[in-house]
Amino acid sequence: MKTPTRSSLQISIVNELVHAELHLSVDELASAAGISPRLLGRLVRLGLIEPVSAGSPQFPVATLRRLKRMLRLRRNLGVNLTGASVIVDLLDRLEHLEVELRRVHGAS
Repeated sequence: MKTPTRSSLQISIVNELVHAELHLSVDELASAAGISPRLLGRLVRLGLIEPVSAGSPQFPVATLRRLKRMLRLRRNLGVNLTGASVIVDLLDRLEHLEVELRRVHGAS
């Protein structure tokens, strides 16, 4: 049996990490966003932030970016959290469409 070389082992580990989705706990997400776990729970109950699966205490890392954008809209523009959630959804969709448009025009 062939023993894996160091470089093949490193490549294998890197590939695993690339394909693995990182998650944050309630406390980690709340702390990173600068809010209380109680407020985070409220946002989940309102459907503004979604855990990995219903009832799960884990959140995708991408949720942190979404949450920070919502809180920034609230703080800087006085938008309520529900409105901030809608705005963030629209901004995400706009960014996705811009990427797709660049891809289509780049292929022409």
